[in-house]
Amino acid sequence: MAKKVVATLKTGVGKNYTRCIKMVKSPKTGAYIFKEEIVHNDHVNDFFNRK
Repeated sequence: MAKKVVATLKTGVGKNYTRCIKMVKSPKTGAYIFKEEIVHNDHVNDFFNRK
């Protein structure tokens, strides 16, 4: 699946989007988990500033 997403993001309208991965600490276990989302380039900072 990752190959398909990367290939789609490199062409045409896909260049306007970025795949963002953020490491977040779980409140229950204290372990780190990864939040992954594909967001528009204008909203990248919003994604990382969100709690």
